[in-house]
Amino acid sequence: EVRLVESGGGAVEAGGSLTLSCAISGTLGNLATMAWFRRTPATGREGVASIRTGRVGYGNTVYVDSVKGRFTISVDADKNTLWLQMNSLKPEDSAMYYCAVSYNYAALSPDAFRFWGQGTQVTVSS
Repeated sequence: EVRLVESGGGAVEAGGSLTLSCAISGTLGNLATMAWFRRTPATGREGVASIRTGRVGYGNTVYVDSVKGRFTISVDADKNTLWLQMNSLKPEDSAMYYCAVSYNYAALSPDAFRFWGQGTQVTVSS
């Protein structure tokens, strides 16, 4: 069983920054991909960023176009903490943010991710 706990959300003004973290614990095995998703009532669930943590393409990242150049995903060497650095935040970035992990190599398809956290809320005011 893999457990994920997000933290770091909050309320900021447009242009501000937040850093989300995801503590990963349990029987991890060989996790291949870790990712951040977000959900709003209006847009539903959206993949934000993913990073490969398996041997194939280790460190390769994928970002949704709307966050490229503003968000950075990273993972600690021990793969126990996943990060999302969010800069130049916009009101449209407001959402519940979730971390997720997969034993498969995946990009931003939610169906590929088996384990999910409970989410942390990010609110960006204009």
